[in-house]
Amino acid sequence: MISCGIDIGSRTIKIALYDGSAVVDSMVTMSGSAPQQIAEECYQQLLNRNDLCSNGIAFTTATGYGRNYFSLADKASSEIICHSAGVAFLCPDAKTIIDIGGQDSKVMQLLDGGKVGDFAMNDRCAAGTGKFIEMVAQTLNIPVASTGALALSSNASCDISSMCAVFAESEVIGLLHKGIPAEVILRGIFDSVAKRVVSLGRKVGFRGPVVFTGGVAQNPGVVAAIQQQLIEHNIVTPNQPQLTGAIGAAIIGYRTAVARNSASASIGACQ
Repeated sequence: MISCGIDIGSRTIKIALYDGSAVVDSMVTMSGSAPQQIAEECYQQLLNRNDLCSNGIAFTTATGYGRNYFSLADKASSEIICHSAGVAFLCPDAKTIIDIGGQDSKVMQLLDGGKVGDFAMNDRCAAGTGKFIEMVAQTLNIPVASTGALALSSNASCDISSMCAVFAESEVIGLLHKGIPAEVILRGIFDSVAKRVVSLGRKVGFRGPVVFTGGVAQNPGVVAAIQQQLIEHNIVTPNQPQLTGAIGAAIIGYRTAVARNSASASIGACQ
């Protein structure tokens, strides 16, 4: 039996297939200007390359910003629940999750068994998110993928005082005109992002191991900045950290299908 999880985020779409014990296959693509159409196309591509048809999927769970608009899903589930299920599968000892995506950042505290104990979320300002880092990279005319290594090449940082992404971008332009090197500015940006997410997490508390997920977790500059803010805990980043929501959605779907089949078998036995 195969289940599918699809995480339709603001910047990327992630899909995972799960067979009850392992992730069979996965895919990550940009959301683009027509995210629902792209999601359906990616869903079909993933099924095709695994010789599956939609009837061969036991259950499909959608999560992320676009979860309520994906017509091929059997159920929509919250990002908090799906991310926690995915991290509990990939890192069973995890106690805290830091997730920074394209449009929001959140910190989740996990109970034993992977259930969510508490969480805090910042979804009202782009500062401290992947979109903010993209804006800064564009201002500096540097590919986003290069920003982490460039920031880590600098021993110096600078203060970014603006609490708003728009004002922070203006501040970056001002620093450039003052002759501050791009690597120093980037290090200051990542320090700012780290301080924001750690401050957010203090509301629910940090317990180790701390797992960092989301697309921004692929940036070594941000990972190092958060580690510097949380020296009491070791920050763990899973392979392909942007996939945890999709994997969790697939796992939740699998469990739902198993429960549904068990219920059907029980009814049949009573007749």
